Formats: sequence, C-alpha cells, structure tokens
Amino acid sequence: MEKQTTSDKPVVAATTTTTKSKQQTIHYPFWFGGSASSMAATVTHPLDLVKVRLQMRTGDAPKSMSGTVVHILRHHGITGLYNGLSASLLRQITYSTTRFGIYEELKTRFTTKDSPASFPLLIAMATVSGVAGGLVGNVADVLNVRMQHDAALPPAQRRNYAHAIDGLARMTREEGFRSWFRGVWPNSARAAAMTASQLASYDVFKRILIRHTPLEDNLATHFSASFLAGVAAATVTSPIDVIKTRVMSASGKSSIGQVLGSLYAQEGVRWMFKGWVPSFLRLGPQTICTFIFLEGHRKMYKKAKGIEA
Repeated sequence: MEKQTTSDKPVVAATTTTTKSKQQTIHYPFWFGGSASSMAATVTHPLDLVKVRLQMRTGDAPKSMSGTVVHILRHHGITGLYNGLSASLLRQITYSTTRFGIYEELKTRFTTKDSPASFPLLIAMATVSGVAGGLVGNVADVLNVRMQHDAALPPAQRRNYAHAIDGLARMTREEGFRSWFRGVWPNSARAAAMTASQLASYDVFKRILIRHTPLEDNLATHFSASFLAGVAAATVTSPIDVIKTRVMSASGKSSIGQVLGSLYAQEGVRWMFKGWVPSFLRLGPQTICTFIFLEGHRKMYKKAKGIEA
C-alpha cells in the first residue's frame, strides 16, 4: 500500500502541471469582447441615450436624469429610449471587439498564470488597445452620438438617419469620408482612458478580491470587480466624454480648444463632470453586464473545449 501511494504522487503532480499548462495557453476567440459588449449595450442603451441628452442639453431642456427620461417617454414613447440602438451595436462590434481582442491577445503574449502582469503593464496594454479601438470604431461613435441626440434637436435641424447603415452612407455622401474621423482624437483619448480604467482595473480588482478575500472566481467576484471598474471608468472618462460628445455632434468645424473655451465660459470647471451620475449609472450596469457576459462566454468556451476551470 505504501509503495502504491508513493507511485501515485507523480501522477497527481503531472495532472496538475497539465491542467496549469492548459490554463496558461487558452486563447479565447477575438470576438468575445465585442459579443459581450453588444449584449450589454442592448440592456443599457437607454441610460447611454439619457447621458448624451444631458451632455448636449440646451435651452429649457430637462436638467435631471429623471426629467430627461420623462421628457423622452412623453414625446417619443418607450421606443424613444432606444433611438440610435443600431449605431450603438455597430459601435460595440467595431470598437469593443477591437479593444477587447487586442488587450486579451497582449495579456496572453506577455503574462502567464504564474506571473500575472503588474498594474502599470496592464494599463499600458489597455491604453494601446483602447487607442486602436477608438480609431476603428470612431465612425460608429459619431453615428451613435448623432442618432441619440437627433430627436432633441428642432425638426429643421434633425438628420433623421433611418439606421446606422443609412447614416453611414449619408455621412459619406453629404460630408465626405473625413466625417468618419470627426472627433477622432478626443474619442481615441477617451477610448484609451476607458479601456485602461475599465479593463485593467477589472483584472486588478478581480485579482485582489480572489487573493485577499474569501471570494473565489465566481459570479460574486465578477460582479464586485466589474462594479468597482465601472466607478473607476466613469470618473476617469467623464471630462473626455463631454468634449467628445460636443465635437462629434457639431456639423461645422469645431476645434477641441474652441469647445473647451465655450464649456469653461458657460459652466466653469463643473463641465468636467457634467452628466457624471447618468454616465456612472450607464457605465456601472454596462461594465457589470459586459464582464459577466464575457466570463459566461469564457466558461462556455472552456466547457466546450473540455478545459478544466
């Protein structure tokens, strides 16, 4: 019996090593992030629309989130809360697929399970991924902002895009190919800040919760880490988001300097966090939904491939 037990030990060790090796070499499909983000966008789109309306508020438009929701429901019905959904989904398919895909690929190449990346390295990888996502998804972001804000404009100023593809065609025909890159630099800066504060912070918060609390790699941990990542992302991106929205919504040429000057003259430093509450109320649920859907994708992938968790 004693010899049998001794001979079994190397087998157990070999099995453990094999399992670890499998965990280290998992390459999830590139599109997982875009798929999870699109699913989250269908849940949180009304909150995104309200955030844009508050950031673009003029005249006697409602000043609060609840007032904006009531105004939309009264004038446009429940479907009004989903204005621009097609552009929002196009944005996730382009922007989120790119940033998540590149970030996960970089993590796979430069980190291992036994040697996780440091927070600065995660931020660097996420920043690069965010810039790439911002460039690829910029045109969809322009459409998203325009379609969400369109119903709030006077009838004579509305663009009335039927859907994202119609808007893409009309933008190209009426404003030229350069319109695809309207606000590309503030958008790329926001995408870099968003990805660094959202993806990198999620990985770090998840790691801290698993190492220093009784929580394991489960739904409770994913929810907690994604909630904290949502708070970080909303705070970091709020000022950039306001500038990006103003630049993209404009029809004429408006430089970032002109937009900043106008915002400061009208509202002082308060403009930096204009719409922060609806931004967090959108980013919080969106971040939670995105990472829970993403972890669900990963779990199903592991199960389909016969990989032990």
